[in-house]
Amino acid sequence: MKAFTFRQFEIQQSKEVFRVGTDGVLLGALANGNHALKVLEAGTGTGLISLMLAQRNPVADFLAIDISREAAELAGLNFRNSPFSDRLQAIHQDFKHFITEEKFDLIVSNPPYFEASDSEKDKVARQMIELNFGQLVSKASELLSENGILSVIIPVESGEEFSKEAGKNGLFLIRRINIKGIAHSHTKRQLLEFSNVEEGCKESEFIVEKSPRQYSDQYLELTREFHVFRK
Repeated sequence: MKAFTFRQFEIQQSKEVFRVGTDGVLLGALANGNHALKVLEAGTGTGLISLMLAQRNPVADFLAIDISREAAELAGLNFRNSPFSDRLQAIHQDFKHFITEEKFDLIVSNPPYFEASDSEKDKVARQMIELNFGQLVSKASELLSENGILSVIIPVESGEEFSKEAGKNGLFLIRRINIKGIAHSHTKRQLLEFSNVEEGCKESEFIVEKSPRQYSDQYLELTREFHVFRK
């Protein structure tokens, strides 16, 4: 499968691992990780999100885990081939059962959000078979540092459910970005961020395309240090 080339790194891809997609790019570019020193990614896939965050934050150390051995190995390869290799580690691990004494300033995830079905396409990455919202939030709340942030991107239809799970675990919604695939359409995704500290919720809107197959100025500005756009 063809590699995906960014400005400062390249993502090798595989049919066995969930590929580079817009959701991952948005989370990697928008997650509030500028002041984090330790970052954990749950369900890393190709390693894209951790690599983008490593480019944005030159001092943070990253641990990326995935329940898929193929994904962990592929992410590890992409990490080793990047300019940030000394700060990135990928391991094969089930997030639900991950045990560590470390606390993380940022935990990021582009989690599975479909109910279990007969579809075999990217089954573990897309369907809540191995990890559901409650399990993700519960474990994340254990691993966050005092002022740590949990950052996820999910369908807008799942936002209320996810926020309720976060509340059950003592986490407060502090940021919500309503993401539209195209201008003048309905919100499609939400980037949600939670913290142990209640500080009110900052809300904004983000538009990916201004018209079909034409990126918005907002998206172009957000990703200009990552994407290699054709002239």
